[in-house]
Amino acid sequence: MVNKYTACAGKCNVRCSKTKDFEDCLKYCNICCEKCNYCVPSGTFGNIDECSCYRDLKNSKGESKCP
Repeated sequence: MVNKYTACAGKCNVRCSKTKDFEDCLKYCNICCEKCNYCVPSGTFGNIDECSCYRDLKNSKGESKCP
């Protein structure tokens, strides 16, 4: 069984490492990571085509939900 905390924590820490809103970024990154079978794009920005689910999740305004 995958531990969702450890599966997402390291990836989201890297993904959010350069943002001003680190806590908000981590919150949404972890939500997206769990919904997308623990897939988080590499790096701190871009590369969203690596995870189509992560790329395609939208908020209620139709904007990208995932950082």
